[in-house]
Formats: sequence, structure tokens, C-alpha cells
Amino acid sequence: MVQVEVSVDSGEAFDRALARFKKMCGKAGIVTEIKKRSFYEKPSEKRRRIEMKRQRKVKPRRMGGERSQFYNGGGSGSTR
Repeated sequence: MVQVEVSVDSGEAFDRALARFKKMCGKAGIVTEIKKRSFYEKPSEKRRRIEMKRQRKVKPRRMGGERSQFYNGGGSGSTR
């Protein structure tokens, strides 16, 4: 786990320091890690989640050639 540290300058508003802290936590991935660890995930569920994530990532690549005809104006439609 990454340690996030924010030093508050004299005269700096608390809200601004809190916003910096939240931003640093988001970049470090702390919030997502806490959400992920808040409940126990069975190993089979973890494998399934990872596989679904992989399939979502691969699907657009697979359909890349088919999709290009729609976006690039290909096909037999009439042009006005």
C-alpha cells in the first residue's frame, strides 16, 4: 500500500489541502483498493471478474475491422 502525505502550507485553506489529498489517493489507487477489499471475493469470482475484464478489452480489437466500415463511410449506402 502506498503512503500518501500532504503538507499544508500556512494560510492554505483546509478544503484545498483536502482536495489535493483526495486527488493523490485517487492517483495512487487507494480508493479502488479499499472498495475491492471491503468484501471477501472467492477465488472463482476473482477469476471470473478478471476473465470478463479481459474479454471486454479484447472484443473491440476483434471487431475493429467490421466496425471500420461504419465509421469510415464504407458500405453501399447512398451519399447525399
